[in-house]
Amino acid sequence: MKAMQRFAVSAVAAAVLLGLVGCGEMTTRQRDTAIGAGVGAVGGNVLTGGSAAGTIGGAAVGGLIGNQVGKDKQ
Repeated sequence: MKAMQRFAVSAVAAAVLLGLVGCGEMTTRQRDTAIGAGVGAVGGNVLTGGSAAGTIGGAAVGGLIGNQVGKDKQ
């Protein structure tokens, strides 16, 4: 079980690093959408106890909110 948790943490860390590298040429709205999706995914995962549907739903809702917040900054 510990090995699986370490692998999961390493995979998330690698995804975050790759995501940050890819944000260099994003518009403010695109960046806010990506941040909202990430925060929503984490929130959905925590609130549903690790459910895949909760994680995906949280990412969708967070991305939508981030997109709308970014709309005002253009």
